[in-house]
Amino acid sequence: MIDRELAERVADAVRTCAPLMTEHFTVSEKGSASNLVTSADVAVQERLRTSLSEILPRAGFLGEESPKAAQEGDCYWVVDPIDGTSNFVRGLRMSVISVALVRDGEEVLGVIYHPYSRELFVGIRGEGAWRNGERIRVSGRDFSHALFFTAFSVYEKRLAPACEGVMRDVYAACDDFRRFGTAAYELCCLAAGRGELYFEMRLFPWDWAAAAVILREAGGVIGTIDGARLRHDMPSLVLAANSAENFSKLKEIVARHVPALPYSE
Repeated sequence: MIDRELAERVADAVRTCAPLMTEHFTVSEKGSASNLVTSADVAVQERLRTSLSEILPRAGFLGEESPKAAQEGDCYWVVDPIDGTSNFVRGLRMSVISVALVRDGEEVLGVIYHPYSRELFVGIRGEGAWRNGERIRVSGRDFSHALFFTAFSVYEKRLAPACEGVMRDVYAACDDFRRFGTAAYELCCLAAGRGELYFEMRLFPWDWAAAAVILREAGGVIGTIDGARLRHDMPSLVLAANSAENFSKLKEIVARHVPALPYSE
């Protein structure tokens, strides 16, 4: 059963990882100066791998620090041990731990913990979304009053011109924009009514999977440009909004600059 009891067990497992983010850590690069991994990322992921396997022994595991791992069976965890690693390395205190449960290809449970603000976001498919135990809901703001979360594609900087075009056109039609450096938390901000629009050119499943449950259960919309399901086996262009109307307008703007997905892996 995917219920509040299971969500609380996952939340407890996530909270126990927070102290690992305060210990001494080492930093290395994963192919570029912008793509970092720390010993804390690895430690958090390994602790979660152990604790989540105790909660659901037969579930598979897909984590950012083991991206080649098989998604075993019809039920598996998708984990980002530290979403916002660059923030973490620099001491910016804007990083979260993200855990999603996928069943039959659908995200059914999302738990995201911000250890610095102690915010815990939980979403259960068909049940609702909460922040620290209180139900959350997207805002009712229209496009002209919307706050837009976005970023350039830091790991694929060749995609920056298209990102810049989207940002320019959305900014001209909305209120303002923000860049926090953690996709999972920014999507939670939409779910909590703190923002209304979201676009990133290239995200991996561990960046968005948990937040997708939380946002949908809070009444928001998340998807991609061609209407297909967001995939767990490759990066995706991710759009999100507080309403179907705002999502449609955002999608139209993005499609002008990105008529087709500019990558295959």
